[in-house]
Amino acid sequence: MIQRRDFITLLSGAAAWPLAAGAQQDGRTRRIGVLMPFDENDPEGKAYGFAFTQALAHLNWTDGRNVRMDLRRHGADINRIGAVAQELVGLQLLT
Repeated sequence: MIQRRDFITLLSGAAAWPLAAGAQQDGRTRRIGVLMPFDENDPEGKAYGFAFTQALAHLNWTDGRNVRMDLRRHGADINRIGAVAQELVGLQLLT
């Protein structure tokens, strides 16, 4: 299972990416795939998701405006990680 520190580091790194690309915005909608180890109703997972979207908003990246965020959760089922990750990758083919 992913550790809280590792997850926060992952969020921080993902949130910093738009900052580097911010000066190069060209009107296109970017796409971010997020794979979370929480169930949909898990309060901790909701808090992480909220913190992530707030960090992006702070960097002027808003879901539905200039970024599309595809959030997938696998919960505690480690066996689902691969399938859920494949689903996220497959979404890239649809755009």
